[in-house]
Amino acid sequence: MVSENLIQMLLPKAFNSTGRAEGEGKVREWWGLEGGTRFIATTDRLSAFDRVLARVPFKGQVLNELSAFWFRQTADIIDNHLISVPDPHCSVVREARPLPVEVVVRGYITGVTSTALWRRYELGERVIYGQRFPEGMRKNQKLPRPIITPTTKGGPTGHDERLEPREVVEKGYLDARTWSAVQDAAIALFERGTEVAVRAGLILVDTKYEFGLNSDGTLMLIDEVHTPDSSRLWLASSYAERFEAGQEPESRDKEFVRLAYAEKGYRGDGEPPLMPDALWVQASLVYQELYERLTVMDFVPSAYPVEGRVLEALARERAVRKGVEAGAGKSRRG
Repeated sequence: MVSENLIQMLLPKAFNSTGRAEGEGKVREWWGLEGGTRFIATTDRLSAFDRVLARVPFKGQVLNELSAFWFRQTADIIDNHLISVPDPHCSVVREARPLPVEVVVRGYITGVTSTALWRRYELGERVIYGQRFPEGMRKNQKLPRPIITPTTKGGPTGHDERLEPREVVEKGYLDARTWSAVQDAAIALFERGTEVAVRAGLILVDTKYEFGLNSDGTLMLIDEVHTPDSSRLWLASSYAERFEAGQEPESRDKEFVRLAYAEKGYRGDGEPPLMPDALWVQASLVYQELYERLTVMDFVPSAYPVEGRVLEALARERAVRKGVEAGAGKSRRG
């Protein structure tokens, strides 16, 4: 892992954007390539409450390389879009048409965002995502079984909107066959993630999956998998004791960032409060530690600044893809 001093020094240089992308999301930017492929760069931007809050050195590298690890670990469950990783911050993927719903699998009742189970429960709801919850539940309590809680992608409010599982088909987001396949894959992925997390001394609490369809209509896993951005993970060794004491579990994801903002009364509306650099240094360390725990490999930090390196990798990949397409064209004409 990288030292705190180095992370502190790199805070101003954390990868925000190349400024040349064809498309951009909260934490990623991308370019189209030949042959139905896409070049994706994962930035160091950290988002929560559907807002970009900061830039964290090495965060993008962890997300990119950890997702690649999980794509390989789950390829026997469902096909995915990953082709290659030409740079620590970058991936080449197959183009896919994203499904209009995100799928969150939850094994515990927790969370402080507007779509989180515990947030809805503490506001008095007892039927959440179409599932009935009994009185007397406690924050961070394990559920009898994992449940699927779908959301739209940035509804009318600009935030994710909750759906009951039945509404995915009833409201026309997906057909019944595709939705059934998505749910089966999501549960199988969560079980695989849980197995690997246990070996790493962790609890996979909940996680978001995104799916898409490739050009022939095949269902694929896309985006990112079991990262500290898309998942909650707790240290297993201290969970039971801290739960009984009414304390928050020791997290190895970005939940502690959400909690820090929630403690200041911020849940995504208005201007976010300023936070000390120490919070972002801690975030970088947490992300790196999680990578090492799950992959059982040392984290090898990439060089900064990142922007030039990303553009160089993009140029190389464009040249390779054009060469492949040109060769294929000659072969067809021949």
